[in-house]
Amino acid sequence: MPQRKPLNSEIDNLDIQILSILMKNATTPYTEIAKELIVSGGTIHVRMKKLEELGVIKGASLEVDPQKLGYDITAFLGIFLEKGSQYNEAVKQLQTVKEIVELHYTTGSWSIFAKIVCHDTNHLREILNEQIQSVKGIQRTETFISLEESIKRQITLEQ
Repeated sequence: MPQRKPLNSEIDNLDIQILSILMKNATTPYTEIAKELIVSGGTIHVRMKKLEELGVIKGASLEVDPQKLGYDITAFLGIFLEKGSQYNEAVKQLQTVKEIVELHYTTGSWSIFAKIVCHDTNHLREILNEQIQSVKGIQRTETFISLEESIKRQITLEQ
């Protein structure tokens, strides 16, 4: 398979290698990365700062398992808006619903597609009825409950 060049010409193969290592384990120390790639720790630090400034790295976060914290239901929600022009206002209101963990403005059947996590089906019903469907501009919703998450990953960077 031919190697694809990143769209941003400021990103080179070393940057891709650094990102690949950190995407597998974000807690890898810069010194360990430097040793593996046979460069200085300072080089890794400079490259990471550059990648942050370019907006390639958006930050770092801790990933938790919602089920281990009592959130047993993951659902996807197709949201139909009365008018597309109501999107920005609807998003402002939906941001207050802490159970929404992802929200996308989409093409196709729905205006908005959301991922939500809830403790159980009663909690899901409560969130849908009392918080989401009461948002001004939402005409109706379609709910899909996830039975199993089979794949969850980031993109794979080719080197």
